[in-house]
Amino acid sequence: MRDYVNSFFALIGSFIVIYIALPIGTLIGKQMLNFGALLKALQDETVLEALRNSLMTSTITAVIALLLGVPLGYILARKDFRGKSIIQGVVDVPIVIPHSVVGIMLLVTFSSKILDSYLGIVMVMLFVSASFTINSARDGFRAVDEKLEHVARTLGASKLKSFFTVSLPIAMPAILSGAIMTWARAISEVGAILIVAYYPKTAQILVMEYFNNYGLKASQPVSVILIIISLGVFISLRWLIGRSNNA
Repeated sequence: MRDYVNSFFALIGSFIVIYIALPIGTLIGKQMLNFGALLKALQDETVLEALRNSLMTSTITAVIALLLGVPLGYILARKDFRGKSIIQGVVDVPIVIPHSVVGIMLLVTFSSKILDSYLGIVMVMLFVSASFTINSARDGFRAVDEKLEHVARTLGASKLKSFFTVSLPIAMPAILSGAIMTWARAISEVGAILIVAYYPKTAQILVMEYFNNYGLKASQPVSVILIIISLGVFISLRWLIGRSNNA
């Protein structure tokens, strides 16, 4: 007997997949018809520098989120304490704050120290994206049976050693998934970066600048390059994580 429920769910779910994939495919397909403009953009030093800035700052952001977010995720998963819900709320709130407000908050707080600098870009990206790493780490550690840590402790391992040899490896797939989402969210940020650090220019800002100054056609090549790079990195990392899970 056919599983009609799964077939129905797959049919319903396919609509959102098509909705997401259609604009991406349309933009890339139309740009391929004007491949010369794409090659020209790839040879433009302004475009290449903006792409380097985006990739560099988003990667730095993901690394910082891992270093600071994984310990916090562990605490949120393992400990109950007064004010825990407040901490969790603080972690989640950047997701719902409008991007322009994020930029204004950071400028008011840190003033000229972050204005038009790589530091400002990374701080913006970290603010809007760290939640993904923290929450993924928390969920990953929650899935680790605490009894395994206790067994490691009874065998002579210290608390820190049991963390690195037991909890962290088991939770790693979830943590890496969160890091990928942090990287993706960071490289997609525009509004707050526009307010805090128009320079050094990232690819996101360059796309908006080309669109505002020269129109839709001029912004398409850079948009396509950014989409292809982001998809390539995103899919590759997802594939590596999936492969490590199946190993």
